[in-house]
Amino acid sequence: MALMRILLTTLALLLVAGLAQAGGIEVREFDDPVLEQRYRSLTASMRCPTCENQAINDSDAPVSADMRERIYLLLNEGVSDIEIREHMVQRFGDYVLYNPRLEGRTYLLWGLPAGLVVLGALLVILIVRSRQNASAKALTAEERTRLQALINRERTE
Repeated sequence: MALMRILLTTLALLLVAGLAQAGGIEVREFDDPVLEQRYRSLTASMRCPTCENQAINDSDAPVSADMRERIYLLLNEGVSDIEIREHMVQRFGDYVLYNPRLEGRTYLLWGLPAGLVVLGALLVILIVRSRQNASAKALTAEERTRLQALINRERTE
């Protein structure tokens, strides 16, 4: 009975280890820690073209593996980060960058949040000013007479 439990436990551990190794992302070896940090930064800042909003550093998609391999090779060849990003954009398009570049076609993307904040602030200022002005207006003669009549009626009742 004890031997059976040991065999089943060993089999389960081997199965789990095999599954973990099959679905895992490859590990890259770097001699230079700066190069390793550049690799991690680049793979974290690029989006997988086939996955929904997932960085290539934690994607199991084949295209992400290809991108990671290409980045690794380019880094070892001495290519700069800017050139690597440009290479990936040429190959996969602007979608691959989590932070799009500031260009003519991306002004709206970058400027819209700031514009909405400014517009919201202006709207709040206009509403506050209009309420202050509305409450500060003097009563007309007719309104004063009507108000006085209401006050007098309340006193007599």
